[in-house]
Amino acid sequence: MHRFVLATALVCLTGTVVMGQDPVKVDPKHYKLVSENAEVRILRFQYGPHEKSVMHSHPDLVVVYLTDLLVKMTLPDGKSQEQTGKAGEAQWTPAGTHLPENLSDKPAEGILVEFKSKPAAKPAAKPAK
Repeated sequence: MHRFVLATALVCLTGTVVMGQDPVKVDPKHYKLVSENAEVRILRFQYGPHEKSVMHSHPDLVVVYLTDLLVKMTLPDGKSQEQTGKAGEAQWTPAGTHLPENLSDKPAEGILVEFKSKPAAKPAAKPAK
């Protein structure tokens, strides 16, 4: 019974580590750190035509597309979905784990602004009298 509990704990911890992979560390070919402070981390991603990443995670973020792109995002459960973006668009994306693949014949580039923590709620401003 102790071995079963130990094996289960090991599988759970391993899954957490895999799902928590930092793209800058596990895929430095495609992700570069641009800037960082206590609130945000800014990354630049660059994929060549038909290039694929590795499974990695991001916290909540805003992505700004520098090129038009068509990517397939494979999730940890094996399901996948296609996403598109137009150069100049910005989009908020919730935290998650995925494996991106550029489906286009052209490079895909963008800027990611990852939020390090959720901002504290600010009290409502009092109306001026």
